[in-house]
Amino acid sequence: MTLTGRRILLGISGGIAAYKSPELVRRLRDAGAEVRVVMTAGAEAFITPLTLQAVSGHRVRTHLLDPEAEAGMGHIELARWAEDIVIAPATAQVVAKLAHGFADDLLSTLVLASQARLWVAPAMNRLMWDAEPVRANVDQLVRGGARLLGPDRGEQACGEHGAGRMQEPDVIVSAMAGASERSRPLVGKRFVVTAGPTHEPLDPVRFLGNRSSGRMGFAVARMLVEAGATVDLVAGPVNLPTPPGVQRVDVVTAREMLEAVNRCIDAADGFVAVAAVADYRPEHEATDKLKKSGEPVTMHLVENPDILATVGHRQTRPFVVGFAAETRDLETSARSKLSAKGADLIAANRVGHELGFDREDNALEVFSAHRHWSLGPRSKCQLARELVDIIAGEMKARER
Repeated sequence: MTLTGRRILLGISGGIAAYKSPELVRRLRDAGAEVRVVMTAGAEAFITPLTLQAVSGHRVRTHLLDPEAEAGMGHIELARWAEDIVIAPATAQVVAKLAHGFADDLLSTLVLASQARLWVAPAMNRLMWDAEPVRANVDQLVRGGARLLGPDRGEQACGEHGAGRMQEPDVIVSAMAGASERSRPLVGKRFVVTAGPTHEPLDPVRFLGNRSSGRMGFAVARMLVEAGATVDLVAGPVNLPTPPGVQRVDVVTAREMLEAVNRCIDAADGFVAVAAVADYRPEHEATDKLKKSGEPVTMHLVENPDILATVGHRQTRPFVVGFAAETRDLETSARSKLSAKGADLIAANRVGHELGFDREDNALEVFSAHRHWSLGPRSKCQLARELVDIIAGEMKARER
């Protein structure tokens, strides 16, 4: 894998991991890329522009309003030139700026002014990385299309051990080169994705439901589009914006969701059932609000249709991916669902603990008949991107 001819802009911010940046420049150039460098004021406290100029072969930019730049608009020159922007190291400060659209230095301004693909390699203390505002900012960046590189776990400059180390230069280069070769592996494919909960009415004001936020399903839909697919998203009752390029159908109940899936599944090459569909519904919906009577209430529940199994056992079916939310025996339950539901992949996650419903982060254990992938914990957008890579690879293997 190479980066031959790629125009890559490296942004360096003020962290101790900046000492890795010259090696990163060298590895990028060895892979065939042309590299130019922008440094923040903080970065200059750790490494000099002269060093980066020597290894890149180009003048290093440090100032937004540079009178020596063409027409004094250096950020526009660089923004138009770059095909990829990689920020390594990316401090918590830079991540916050980019997430919220600040443009008070050259690096943050050119990111806003560029259509280049953005890569972010965080580097910070483990407690900073785990801080809620930082994780929210990272998730915002990923939702906006940025690709996250790491961070890795290990010894840190402060003497602590944990997640927050910047990825090594060769790992970053490998990720960028691999993405350049497989950036849109699902062009020409059509997917149906389900997302969110279903609400099964008890009476005009109450329902049976669950805590699914829909974030994972919406992230999967977005990353499928990024990979080149056409996507029909069948969404339960959630308050989330429709991802760009996605055709959305809103439903409420499990039966409505199945009807919507059936309307578009014949044209689909893939089906990803992320929705947390209610297993049961009341046999009868009360026409009026149920009042307290002081007595116990007995309610008869009936099973909802199994949407995943319905699609998985079609005579002519697409590539089928199911999700399983489990509180125990995760692998055993997931593998049993592979055959029972007629799925090609099952993505299982634990719920009821640190991860699961209604959270920004998640972790997945993905199973096929012969393989197992462990993903996370990380943001749901990043997980979705990795899951889509697995789906694309398995679909390609099945077509051979």
